[in-house]
Amino acid sequence: MEFEDFRNEIMEDVKVESEIYGEGSVASFLKVFSEKMISSEIIQDDITLAFFEGEGRNKRKLRVDGYLYDDIDHTMNLYIVDYDAISRDSPMVRSLAENFFKKVQFFIEESYESNLSKTIEPSTPASDLVDNLISKRQEISKFRFHLLTTRDMGIRTISWDVKSINKIDNKTVEYQVWDLRRVFLICNTDLGRENIEIDFKQYTSKGIPCIEATGMDGNDFKSYLCIIPGDVLAQIYDDKGSVLLEGNVRSFLSTKVAVNKKIRETILRDASKFFAYNNGISATAMNLRFEKNSSGLFITYVEDFQIINGGQTTATLSSTRQKDNADLSNVFVAMKLTEIDSNDASELIRNISRSSNSQNKVSDADFFSTHQFHVRMEKYSRSTLAPATGGSQYETHWFYERARGQYFQEQMRLTAQEKKKFLLKNPKEQLVTKTDLAKYRNSWDEYPHIVSKGAQTNFMKFAEQISASWDKNENLYNDKYFKDSMALAKLFKEIEKLVTKQPWYQNGYRANIVTYSIAVFHHLIKMNMPDHVFDLSYIWKKQLVPQEVLEVFTKITLFVHNFITTTASETANVTQWCKRDKCWEKMKEAIPQQNFNCNNILQFLKSKEDEKAESREAKKSQHEDNDISAQSIVVNYGCAFWQKLQLFCIEHDLENAVLEKAFYPAVRIPTKIPSPKQSKVLLEALEMAKSEGFVSDNK
Repeated sequence: MEFEDFRNEIMEDVKVESEIYGEGSVASFLKVFSEKMISSEIIQDDITLAFFEGEGRNKRKLRVDGYLYDDIDHTMNLYIVDYDAISRDSPMVRSLAENFFKKVQFFIEESYESNLSKTIEPSTPASDLVDNLISKRQEISKFRFHLLTTRDMGIRTISWDVKSINKIDNKTVEYQVWDLRRVFLICNTDLGRENIEIDFKQYTSKGIPCIEATGMDGNDFKSYLCIIPGDVLAQIYDDKGSVLLEGNVRSFLSTKVAVNKKIRETILRDASKFFAYNNGISATAMNLRFEKNSSGLFITYVEDFQIINGGQTTATLSSTRQKDNADLSNVFVAMKLTEIDSNDASELIRNISRSSNSQNKVSDADFFSTHQFHVRMEKYSRSTLAPATGGSQYETHWFYERARGQYFQEQMRLTAQEKKKFLLKNPKEQLVTKTDLAKYRNSWDEYPHIVSKGAQTNFMKFAEQISASWDKNENLYNDKYFKDSMALAKLFKEIEKLVTKQPWYQNGYRANIVTYSIAVFHHLIKMNMPDHVFDLSYIWKKQLVPQEVLEVFTKITLFVHNFITTTASETANVTQWCKRDKCWEKMKEAIPQQNFNCNNILQFLKSKEDEKAESREAKKSQHEDNDISAQSIVVNYGCAFWQKLQLFCIEHDLENAVLEKAFYPAVRIPTKIPSPKQSKVLLEALEMAKSEGFVSDNK
């Protein structure tokens, strides 16, 4: 896909988004842009739309379109949009960008220094933003302004020297300009995220002292043992933010953001012993540059620097320096830096991250992005055809995006005709990402307060549930589970459209209203019809949500809107209130007093006994599929492979009676074929042997 195709696709998505949800072009553009930025790991959670435009003191122009607060590095990200669907003649120049950024700056200053909170309509996202700015005033470490524009920056890169700019509320301000070409380049990289370049000589005169640790030729990576000054590590983190933290580490810290007290105490009381007490950090990078002098070898420059272990140490150094005015001049941190090749970067980083964190309190849920659950969902996504609808003569797929950017990457090298065919089979409105699935499922499972906490936190909750359940019985995740999940996706999307069409909707809190409404609907059925369940298969088979169900949701969404906007107290604005357990508990208490009149949806329910029977059949079918798959994998490895593995297991005292029986047919393939049970034993033995160092040339 060329840039012009990418740009046209973005603009078409904005047009469709605006038409479907009835929101303005600016809001639709910000939402589409947000999705791209999340898929490229530029941000971790959805941007909260919070449009406000007005005048402050001395007729200063104020404007902001959205915000996102980073709980890990305490950065308040504020977004403003420059949207023009047609004209591209006028490029984005520095003076124009500065005018946009001044409007955001004035909005913050007015929030702090005037009565802006009293002039903005209460219970609106803009009002919530002002509340957040005030309540988090001491916690915010810096501001980052993002200008999203449809103009082209061309070859003139807009940048500011962070150290020379004015501060707001004594906090550093960073500026980012995002044109469509910049996003296109990120989406088109192998890494799927923007490259982070670090010139260590900007932070310390010689660079980072190191010694090569591997000393082996022919590897696809090299490792170096380094000593990085604590103030350098803290400053790099302050400059770059939590984007430095590899995905798993960031996910882990997002639920455990409290500063590590022991690390902090060491810094404040005995900084000179920090190196001895602390385990250090592990990081990866590409394209390292070195300089050698009389003092030894120094790393002067790296690309795509990612901290894969030690995020807590890094964040605490930064926090302690900022909040406690700690002197880090005597703090030094051990760092293992692995130089990797860009061709193998994503997979290698994940593997190193998993291994590096295996000794820490990081659960399997923190590595859920690479779980076999997603592989299975992707398999069903590509092989399961949704029924044709609306007179269409072809079936379609619900495209499950297991890895970030898959949907986009699938189209990259297609011709115009091939892309048209792909989009007919895989329509954009039927794209479901991992975080989408977590949102749909947790809404249905009645965790709307968790969903409201943002994509990353909600995904971690989903990960905990699936990881635990998968270990007990992976057959629960079968063809039926996939179809029900896509039916929930359809339901969620339809309720989003429904909300935007309501006369009471004022372009705020749609995400909260939808997740709570779906939770209320499910709770209502369990409460009033305990022997029945809603038949999600009806939505799958018809590829639509019945009008009778939408009529019930019309009442539910109004109830939810009124509840969250009237029960939020002075200590919690609407956005924060929706994140609290108490909000959902109070809402459930209020449900029995409502008259939702669900009689018309009885035809779309089925008995729990029927549901259990269908689930049993689906689990049985999945079990059979797993048996066939295990046997197929074992046979494809071939007898020579299993002979080598058996010898390894004997030499390392890994073989037992059960495994010995399984090896008997395996080393005689194809004259003998292991049973499904034996095949599973063999595959488990293979994983165990790999952890002990088993390597095979052919596999």
